[in-house]
Amino acid sequence: MGRMTEIAGIIRNSDSVLIFAHTNMDGDALGSSAALCHVLRNEGKTAYILCEDEISDNLAFLDRGYCTWDLNTVDNPDVCICLDCHGEDRMPKRYSTFLKGKEKLCLDHHATFSCFEGISVIDPHAAATGELVYELIKEAGFEIDTETAEALFAAITTDTGNFQYSNTTKKTFEIVTELFDFDLRPNKVSVEIYENVSPNRIRLESAVMNAARFVSGGRAVIAPVTQEMLRCTGARMEDTDGIAASLRSIRGVEISALLKEKEDGSIKVSMRAKTSANVAAICEKHGGGGHIKAAGCTLSMSMDDAIALIETETDKALEE
Repeated sequence: MGRMTEIAGIIRNSDSVLIFAHTNMDGDALGSSAALCHVLRNEGKTAYILCEDEISDNLAFLDRGYCTWDLNTVDNPDVCICLDCHGEDRMPKRYSTFLKGKEKLCLDHHATFSCFEGISVIDPHAAATGELVYELIKEAGFEIDTETAEALFAAITTDTGNFQYSNTTKKTFEIVTELFDFDLRPNKVSVEIYENVSPNRIRLESAVMNAARFVSGGRAVIAPVTQEMLRCTGARMEDTDGIAASLRSIRGVEISALLKEKEDGSIKVSMRAKTSANVAAICEKHGGGGHIKAAGCTLSMSMDDAIALIETETDKALEE
């Protein structure tokens, strides 16, 4: 029996499920979680997505009463499952709650996977965790409806850059094609995600672009997001989603790095690569990880020092 079959059996036989995604949920994390939560509730199970930070405005449509910030929402859950998330550092305020699950499960597509107690399916070849959740739903025999299809489409379209990234595969399109059987309306989802930008988000991106530095002979760009920028624009840190990819889209840039100053002074680094560079290798050196072309890490240093460090790393990576 494969692990996906085992996980499906455990969830099918459970009564209560708590779902955990990584902090600052992106479309894949929330879309995957919402899809699973919806089908579980349709099966008559108690299911919630346990969160610890705010949801981006353009993803809020995915939360139809699924998300909770109350650690005590479910006492002694039968199952705690993390999606698109691995390790304590990705859910620091909720990890102790995760450990309370009678069964602890994980579905993820990140190659850099930390130590995990429980049963996991890790597939770096999956374009999004949404693909794995789709497989789980099918394996468990749960019903897919339009809402499920929309959540899964949101997961897949965001983690493939609207099907432009190199992680997009034949299987990705096969899954999306099957979602059309459930009255999927991709334009409806796409408008919510891509054409629902707040004025404050536009102001923040403008400030970030103005502060961007081209390094490594113009083949890399590094841009800071400071707490002062957030105050001046009225934006939230959640509004930075997608800016690293926008930086990468600049002509001649191979690597982009968005350095986000957190409230505690640490620097969250989000890196993207366009074609051949491996940003996961850079981030792994500094305690992070991710995919070859999309990865991140957290640095405990000043913004100036972090910029200097990332510049050194991009120089090395682009010399190879």
